[in-house]
Amino acid sequence: MDNRNRDRGTIKWTSLMLPEHVEMIKKVWKEDERIEKPILDEQQIEEIGFKLQRAMTDSLPVEVRFHNGFDYSEEKVKVVQLDPQNRKVKCIGLRDKIHTSFQFDDIVDVNII
Repeated sequence: MDNRNRDRGTIKWTSLMLPEHVEMIKKVWKEDERIEKPILDEQQIEEIGFKLQRAMTDSLPVEVRFHNGFDYSEEKVKVVQLDPQNRKVKCIGLRDKIHTSFQFDDIVDVNII
């Protein structure tokens, strides 16, 4: 059998797909590659809380690494407010100056920069 004919099926079907279908397939593939959120121990949680408190008090920029549901993301922000009642961290992005907030439980690591 010729190698050209074996690959023809994949090329043939992808050219007939609508862009919406291609996006849906990419989304399904991304879900298959999902990374589970790690479980942090008490010491790691305390260290993250300490760094966030220091960053807010001393007005220091931080890089927050958080779990976004599928994978990890990082953002460089300035901590504006810690809301222990709702377990949220309110921040301002360093690049775009947009207000954002993180759930404390989604934060995996914090580095003061």
